[in-house]
Amino acid sequence: MASLGQSKSVISDFMKKKKKEDGSSFEEGMLKLLRTLPKVLKYLPGDKAKDAKSFMMSFQYWLGGSPENLESLLLMVADNYVTGVTGQDLVNVEDIVDPILLPDKGIWHPLAPHVFEDVTEYLSWYNNEHAPALGIDASNAPTVGLILQKSHINTKDECHYISMIAELESRGSRVICIYSGGLDFSGPVNEYFYAKGSSDAEVDSVINLTGFALVGGPASQDHPKAIETLARLDRPYLCAVPLVFQSSEEWRKSELGLHPIQVALQVSLPELDGAIEPVIYAGREAATGRSAPLADRIQILADRALKWGNLRRKENVDKKLAISVFSFPPDKGNVGTAAYLDVFSSIRAVLTELKRKGYTIGEIPETTEEIVDMILNDKEAKFDSPTLNVAYSMPVSEYEELTPYAKDLEENWGPAPGHLNTDGTNMLVFGKQFGNVFIGVQPTFGYEGDPMRLLFSKSASPHHGFAAYYTYVEKIFKADAVLHFGTHGSLEFMPGKQVGMSGECYPDRLIASLPNLYYYAANNPSEATIAKRRSYSATISYLTPPAENAGLYKGLKELGELVSSYKGLRENESRGPSIVNSIVASARTCNLDKDIIDLPELEDDSKTMSLDERDSVVGKVYRRLMEIESRLLPCGLHTVGVPPTAEEAIATLVNIAQLDRPEDGFKGLPRLIGESIGKNIDDIYRGNNNGVLADVELLNKITNANRAAVRASVESSTNSDGRIVEVNTAFKGVGQMFSALSGGSPWKKALQAEGFDVSEEALTPLFDYIEFCLKQVVADNELGAMVDALDGKYIIPGPGGDPIRNPDVLPTGKNMHALDPQSIPTTAAVDCATVVVDRLLDRLKQDNGEYPESVAFTLWGTDNIKTYGESLAQVLILVGVRPVPDALGRVNKLELIPLEELGRPRIDVVVSCSGVFRDLFINQMALLDRGVKMAAEADEPLKDNYVRKHAMEQAEEMQCSIREAATRVFSNSAGSYSANVGLAIENGGWEGEQQLQEQFLNRKGFAFNSDKPGQMDSAADMFKNALKTVDCTFQNLDSSEISLTDVSHYYDSDPTKVVAGLRNDGKKPSAMMADTTTANAQVRSLGETVRLDARTKLLNPKFYEGMLASGYEGTREITKRLRNTMGWSATSGDVDNFIYEDANDVFIADPAMQQRLLETNPNAFRDMVTTFLEANGRGYWDTSDENIERLQELYQEVEDRIEGVM
Repeated sequence: MASLGQSKSVISDFMKKKKKEDGSSFEEGMLKLLRTLPKVLKYLPGDKAKDAKSFMMSFQYWLGGSPENLESLLLMVADNYVTGVTGQDLVNVEDIVDPILLPDKGIWHPLAPHVFEDVTEYLSWYNNEHAPALGIDASNAPTVGLILQKSHINTKDECHYISMIAELESRGSRVICIYSGGLDFSGPVNEYFYAKGSSDAEVDSVINLTGFALVGGPASQDHPKAIETLARLDRPYLCAVPLVFQSSEEWRKSELGLHPIQVALQVSLPELDGAIEPVIYAGREAATGRSAPLADRIQILADRALKWGNLRRKENVDKKLAISVFSFPPDKGNVGTAAYLDVFSSIRAVLTELKRKGYTIGEIPETTEEIVDMILNDKEAKFDSPTLNVAYSMPVSEYEELTPYAKDLEENWGPAPGHLNTDGTNMLVFGKQFGNVFIGVQPTFGYEGDPMRLLFSKSASPHHGFAAYYTYVEKIFKADAVLHFGTHGSLEFMPGKQVGMSGECYPDRLIASLPNLYYYAANNPSEATIAKRRSYSATISYLTPPAENAGLYKGLKELGELVSSYKGLRENESRGPSIVNSIVASARTCNLDKDIIDLPELEDDSKTMSLDERDSVVGKVYRRLMEIESRLLPCGLHTVGVPPTAEEAIATLVNIAQLDRPEDGFKGLPRLIGESIGKNIDDIYRGNNNGVLADVELLNKITNANRAAVRASVESSTNSDGRIVEVNTAFKGVGQMFSALSGGSPWKKALQAEGFDVSEEALTPLFDYIEFCLKQVVADNELGAMVDALDGKYIIPGPGGDPIRNPDVLPTGKNMHALDPQSIPTTAAVDCATVVVDRLLDRLKQDNGEYPESVAFTLWGTDNIKTYGESLAQVLILVGVRPVPDALGRVNKLELIPLEELGRPRIDVVVSCSGVFRDLFINQMALLDRGVKMAAEADEPLKDNYVRKHAMEQAEEMQCSIREAATRVFSNSAGSYSANVGLAIENGGWEGEQQLQEQFLNRKGFAFNSDKPGQMDSAADMFKNALKTVDCTFQNLDSSEISLTDVSHYYDSDPTKVVAGLRNDGKKPSAMMADTTTANAQVRSLGETVRLDARTKLLNPKFYEGMLASGYEGTREITKRLRNTMGWSATSGDVDNFIYEDANDVFIADPAMQQRLLETNPNAFRDMVTTFLEANGRGYWDTSDENIERLQELYQEVEDRIEGVM
């Protein structure tokens, strides 16, 4: 058996090697061999080859698939093997015809005389015979390439293909329809989409009608090969989807839309190839199972493919582009919102590049401020004022004529024009036209200030103003494409199916036939994927701003200096205790006593302490200071097309260098430095986390050495302006000859200067990788990709996520995708998750004296993409279930970890999945549900299995089965997103915390059940019952770019006060946060995390000065963080009073700062003042009457300024 296994492995390896070397030609050769063998076998004597020949003939008949082939197959088998038929001359052998086989690959057309195997012959027939018969001008017609499945042609189940061909040809387009007998279509693409001897493709756009990845189909994909093929082709590549597991009627009725298995196989996998537009174009007849075209979907697919192709054919001077900017919350001070993007500076860069490329732009304003003024007209006016620049006034009659679904909106918004984006008579489209480019302001959802809509709305439809905007862009302005600018707008979150839009879904209705480009932040692949699937966007990733270390400032800096003094005088019995006393006093002034529970009181004298006790106090303070100082924060805002400087690249590279990358074969720099002095970095991390002074100091030295070494590497490639023009690799080769003489590489010397001697051999793999990453960080294709897309070219795909964890995210300017959802959680993610779960349980046991019985989790789409499923794995580990990957690395099995191995009780969980997680990872939701129910049904003592304990209690209370009572996976209803808590707080549209809690329970209380996949059932009572046992609420932070107050998402899904209101004892649960933004994973309380976030961002001069340098948009970013801080007060109560007080001192008490904020963005400044007053009014901030009076006066002053009184 060992030898057989080895032989099989050798053959398998050979087959894989040959396939990799020869590509599709190897697959095609194997098919030819199958076709030839029966002809050879028939010459063997007697019956020796009878069975082999019968098998091969049967296989060919089966591959042929047609009714004639299947008839011959049955007759042959009957004649040779069926008792009572064999040897009885009951079968006329003349009826057993040879297999009728199509060529293994070719060009097919339903009206062609035969399948063509030569593109020249096909084009000759098409252009000279077929096209003239249809009235198509072959010399000037657009051409669409179609990729088909041979099996459908074989079996004559090609009605959906014929319908697509007929639709395109009826619009005057040529088609080239290719197929392959195998699952590798790269060969036919390379052979048939090019005229003989030409390197320029014959097609203008391509639609893959199989719905599968280009190479490998659903089983084993070769995405690099597919990308290479498509990049050479360089045409828009659409991958449309035929329904497989649903009838057309089932799909139309489904809120989820496309079946989850098809989403994984025929949407997620093609996206890795760079495919766009997963339009459902065919269904299944319920009675026969045959493919049936969906007429309206065929039409929209044809429209979109031709419009994408038209971008290539149309001259730039004639092309029209609509740029959509966003405004959220709806206020003049928020026009041009986008995550970490300087929108208007970026738009100016886009306009400049388009003009350079020959677009009709007209005069481009010299400054960004002029563009802002031209779009807003008067940015000091109210948002709903006509003085926001009105680009077009649309009469209601025109709107209703051009918007076929206008009447459908009346159920939610009444008759047009409604009350939004209107002057009471006409629909108003806001924006400004620059030649052939229209910059428009996308309307908002419309229900932000309505408490009842926030509570119950599934966003039942866009309002009339929203619909009128897109009607204008497509049918009046007549844009050739639309560019949505920055993360993110509202289009992709409009109501409709999760995936697989129908003509009734509003994203599909609104975008209609417009090619949709979308600048999206590279660190947000989950929401970018929603935009790709629901609004058919081709995403173009952009960098988030360069990161810097937060540093220390004001009292924190002074405290750091005291610690430095102590390190030199710690053994001085006179000075040492005195400095410790000063450290304690200064730490309390900086409110660090809230983070260091056992910090001595002011009246305590450290002279009474031993040296070790003093070291312990200083170590704990020092640790907190270094935690603040080393935390990464993005500074300023990114401008599209502007790469980072050398200095700006360093902090990112330092954090890339700190991570171990076993899959790439090298260790992180902190680990290498630790090993050079005989230390394990994990032990140093542990000591640092416990405040051991020696370890805190050593870790600080290692951190500084890490920075110095990376800086040395970067500076070797920096020009005199501080910019990296190209990475200098000259040190390699000739330079290495002199390295020994000169003391080694620049990074080795830098480490030696910091007191660490690490071998060149150990450093080389890591710094080769750092140099590679540097090339990616400074590469710039954000404008280039946009121009290419507008030229009708293919955008190279790439993963989205955290560039520190996965530098393949870089360079930006890629068509961003997520990952294969079936591949998570990975083994590495499970290992990391285990560390976090252990630290969480240790912390909770330390704080509360016992393990929690139930933990409430929030699962995010982007987080699980970035970490390859770490938080997903955390849930499974808490429950005591192990994910089991198959041979392909896909996770679809689970096993219960024995209690003996687990070493603790199984912890119950309540999982609230974001709407985006639900859309992207519905199969993983099934995995979670199965895991929890597996634990609930395990026959184990209740003291060791809290899942079973609670399920049994709830089953009795709710009179249902234990399995049903173990429902623990919840989300929004299909097509709905968020709890709307963030919307209410951002707009001030909430009456009290009870309303926010009801919103959370009503909107997030839809249960997923793996026993009934494909639906989300309202289960608010089940949700409440599960939450009332929760002892701890828990979320993850996995990226330095997005933290607690950067976005509203985190507090929007925080159930801390919800749980307190549901628990029988009314006790507030522990609220915890995991922080895996560095190699030293931390678990902190929510309060600790809020304080750390405030100290490193909102209150940090490095952060707010960086933002203010961006002017109008920077002021808005500061205000947003203050309001998000108040959001945490509302949902958790874990925001300390000093945060508001210190923020007031920074932004309000300083007259000079007041003036800066007022001048740059008066509307955003008014919102800041309002937030302070609201925080006080709601009881979240206790302050002096003087502060409140100043704020009230300031509010009136700003209001007068905005209204033009002053």
